[in-house]
Amino acid sequence: MMRTLPLPGFALLTALFGFGIRWNSHHDPHEVPSPLIDKPAPAFVLPRLDHPGQSLDKTSMLGRPYLVNVFASWCIACGEEHPVLMTAGRKLGIPLIGYNYKDDPSEAKAWLARHGNPYDQVITDRSGRTAIDFGVYGAPESFLVDAGGVIRYKHIGPFTAELIATELAPAIAALRREAP
Repeated sequence: MMRTLPLPGFALLTALFGFGIRWNSHHDPHEVPSPLIDKPAPAFVLPRLDHPGQSLDKTSMLGRPYLVNVFASWCIACGEEHPVLMTAGRKLGIPLIGYNYKDDPSEAKAWLARHGNPYDQVITDRSGRTAIDFGVYGAPESFLVDAGGVIRYKHIGPFTAELIATELAPAIAALRREAP
């Protein structure tokens, strides 16, 4: 009896392993569904990076769509994404809000001075508390918010020119078609 005990355990592990391989072949491991899609963006009031005494809040952004791009000076993938944002940012036709995440403001300012600033405004969340409300996993991440303050699209990881052309631009165009 003791000799056959490992056999059912091995069969169970083999079945679970096989299911895992099959599941991964049908799902993009970089695609993490967001429970916030088609739900109101969290309320936020965050200081501006360039003027810490001033803040930006969700209500001041209502009435127009915008893209929130989470970045940090310590983020290697943000450095890969940044040239794409420098090229495409102004062409999006909507405000691009830089969301500086868990970063020292002086380092973020130096990073933007060195690499260029594609953002219309930059807000800072040094503690990362507001990022939790957005469901941020890390940097870079981006959220497309419609004129009513509802999150319509989320992208985890760096944008490429191809992703902007095939995913983000059509999502922005869809918001324009929905606008009254």
